[in-house]
Amino acid sequence: MPAKPAKSRKHARAAARPAVKAAIDFMERRSGWIALLLVAFASARMVATYTVFNHTFDEPAHILSGVEYLEGVFAPGVEHPPLARAAAGLGPYLAGARAPVKPAYTDGLGETLAGLDVLYYAHRYERTLALARLGVLPFFWVACLVVYRWGRRDFDPAVAAMAVFLFSFLPPVLAHGALATTDMALTAFFGAAFLTAVIWAERPSPRTAVWFGAAGGMAVLSKFSSLAFFPACAALACLWYWLGHRRKFAEMAGEVRRRIPTLCLASAVALLVIWAGYQFSFGKADPGGIAMPAPALYQAIRQMAHHSAAGHMSYLFGELSETGFWYYYPVVLAVKTPLGFAILLGTALALALRRGGLPRNIQLPLVFAAGILLAAWFSRVNIGVRHILPVYIGFSLAAAAAVVRLLREDRPRPWIRFGIVAAALWFAGASLWAHPDYLAYTNELAGGEPEKILADSDLDWGQDINRLGRRLREVGAREVFLSLFNNARYTEEHGFPPSYKSPVQAPGPGWNAVGVSSLKSRRMNLWLTHPEITPWPERYPPLERVGKTILLYHFPERTPPR
Repeated sequence: MPAKPAKSRKHARAAARPAVKAAIDFMERRSGWIALLLVAFASARMVATYTVFNHTFDEPAHILSGVEYLEGVFAPGVEHPPLARAAAGLGPYLAGARAPVKPAYTDGLGETLAGLDVLYYAHRYERTLALARLGVLPFFWVACLVVYRWGRRDFDPAVAAMAVFLFSFLPPVLAHGALATTDMALTAFFGAAFLTAVIWAERPSPRTAVWFGAAGGMAVLSKFSSLAFFPACAALACLWYWLGHRRKFAEMAGEVRRRIPTLCLASAVALLVIWAGYQFSFGKADPGGIAMPAPALYQAIRQMAHHSAAGHMSYLFGELSETGFWYYYPVVLAVKTPLGFAILLGTALALALRRGGLPRNIQLPLVFAAGILLAAWFSRVNIGVRHILPVYIGFSLAAAAAVVRLLREDRPRPWIRFGIVAAALWFAGASLWAHPDYLAYTNELAGGEPEKILADSDLDWGQDINRLGRRLREVGAREVFLSLFNNARYTEEHGFPPSYKSPVQAPGPGWNAVGVSSLKSRRMNLWLTHPEITPWPERYPPLERVGKTILLYHFPERTPPR
């Protein structure tokens, strides 16, 4: 009798090996169709969120700027390039929305308020917002194409399909692929720029140089953080190449000289693409008054550099800082990345290292991600995982390559196969369970009150106003006091009862709604200037949480004592 269970287990392991091999072989043969189905499924998941969530804090400004761009106007003082904004503004523009006639503005708040005129144009709010977000969806497709092509080029079709699965199921990717912002465009074209740079470095030719230059120009037109990310990634990649091949300095110098002509061609193509993005404009840049191509580009980069040097109010673990936190991005990645994905990446790579070392083609995606994190480490603007979103391209490729490599082994230990399958199912289940709250997603490490760790676009970007409006109508609220991280026309367009600004020192009588970002990072900044004042939402338990981000309170008609 004791031998029978052992024999059964042996037969079970023997049966499992052909099943795993058959699955890998199927992915090899049908990788293109699998990737297409995964992209279509992820696109449907993102489109389904359009009517659930209202505009986030940054979207009106991006949409306004896109409409202005299509009208031939570059708003002064804007620190974002035009590509993603033009894509977001295209749908509303074709539907008839136009930028409002207004005085010149130079601050972000004025731009946001003017953007609301575009969003609420002709009282077609949901249609206009959906059209703007649809303009960004193709950038997600480009990002998935980069993941797939990189996977097929450096690995094989099975790895490419697995990498697209991992990338397209990540909640941060789904969140920012569904918003009319610049982060998905950066992810798509910065990934493309790095991949084409590697191809050009390996096979320098006019053709590869043109592709490299075009992708690099599109990356700059997507978001200026690419100007910091690319040098860091390129430097790490060169160091990785030198350490791996141990070439002499003279040999390396000779290889660099041979690539200078095609590098100049790539640079010329990139500059031409960028100038085309700025509509081949020519004029005097301010300050200085120097005539140059694309003067708005110079002004935008100058403003971005000033913003980076000055810093931005950041929140982490209950603390505020205008210069950021050195540990911000490791913490945010730890709580915003599904644990199944993290285990899949970490465990698979650790096992691969133990079994003869990590192949160099798996190392390159990690070098890509490390370069982005290195550049972000020095940033004083710490307001969201969205700023380093391209790291998930590298993570997805490395995890997929390591997983497929382990599953292909002839005699893997049973617990290895079980662990990989369990982690993949955990990851997929967590992603599906998070629908539609991809933006507010945090993993199990964050607990039930993630606002104790993070805020802003990592949790509450003002996206739950629609849910709050429905809830206030359900309870029959006659008025409400608001402290939300958004600018919206609550009563006129979102069906709110008469609304008022929530008092700082004590709640208003009746219904009060407080967004966690407003409480933790915005309103707290005001309260910190008056140490004698304790934020009243911290003295009373909320009646309920609306969506993932809004705390709803109700008090008797007489306001509680301060």
